Amino acid sequence: MNSYRLRDLHSGMTHQFEVQVTKDMMRKFLDISGDCNPLHTDIEFARTAGYSDCVTYGMLTASFYSTLVGVHLPGRHVLLHGVDASFAAPVFPGDMLTVQGEITTIHLPLKQVEMRAHITNQRGEKVSRAKIRMGVRE
Repeated sequence: MNSYRLRDLHSGMTHQFEVQVTKDMMRKFLDISGDCNPLHTDIEFARTAGYSDCVTYGMLTASFYSTLVGVHLPGRHVLLHGVDASFAAPVFPGDMLTVQGEITTIHLPLKQVEMRAHITNQRGEKVSRAKIRMGVRE
């Protein structure tokens, strides 16, 4: 886990990490969220809807933005204020995702940082985009 403080950050700083979506993650997300929509839980239903497999929960995919800021950039000294995420393409169990973010704005008097982020799959397709707002300790 990184430990950047506000004074350590600058516009243009980037970080990325990879994560593979698993069926176990899907089961755990179902248990936590209670979202039993068959598009996420029933492969036959998903296939009749035109997908090759169950579609990963969008919010499970977006949860990796929390990992990006809470573990990597800035890490330990952050409090997530908001994530404005959009979903551009479906994600499936087994997909390898690259989560990448870049600091775009630092508001020193407010101790707030903004980041532009996106997630791509193993084919290089952007599956999600986000604007992230966070507070960072000095």
